[in-house]
Amino acid sequence: MEQTAIYGLMAEFDDPEALVQAAQRTYVEGYRKLDAFSPFPVHGLSHAIGVRRTAVPLLVLIGGLVGAGAGFLLQYWTAAVAYPINVGGRPYNSWPAFIPVTFEMLVLIAAFFAVFGMLALNGLPMPYHPVFNVPSFQLATRDRFFLLVMATDPKFDRVQTGRFLQTLGARDVAEVEP
Repeated sequence: MEQTAIYGLMAEFDDPEALVQAAQRTYVEGYRKLDAFSPFPVHGLSHAIGVRRTAVPLLVLIGGLVGAGAGFLLQYWTAAVAYPINVGGRPYNSWPAFIPVTFEMLVLIAAFFAVFGMLALNGLPMPYHPVFNVPSFQLATRDRFFLLVMATDPKFDRVQTGRFLQTLGARDVAEVEP
C-alpha cells in the first residue's frame, strides 16, 4: 500500500513552555527542518528550533555601499565629465558638495535591499502554506502552540516521527498535507 506524500507532521501544545521543551528535545534528537507557530513571541523558541542568523544585514551593507557609490559616481560624472562648469575656481570634483546626495542614496538603496532581501529570503509573498490544511491550526492565533517537523528532514520517518512527537506530550499530532 502506497502512502501519499505529506509536507510534515505537526504537534499541538497547550502552553509555550511545553512547546519550547518539545522543540529542544526534537532538535537534540537530530531533527533540523523544524518550524514553530504561536500566537505571541515565545522567548527561546527560535534558539530551540535552531534558527540561524540571517543574511539581511549583509544585504543592507551591500545595498548601502552600492547606493553610496552610485550617488557619488553620478555626481562626479555630472560635475566633472559630462557638464564641467567652473564656478568660482573650485575643482570639478568638489567631493564635500557630493556628501548629502551620497548619503541619501546610501540610505535609499540600503532600504530597498533590506525590504526586497527580506521578502526574497522569507519566500514571500506566500499566499498559501500547507499548515493551513490542518483544521486545528486556526487556533495558532488564539491559544495553541504548534511544532512542525517537515518531511524534507533527513531523519523524518512518518511513523517514527509521529511516535516521537506523541512522547513530547503533544495534545495532538496531525499530518500536514501539501
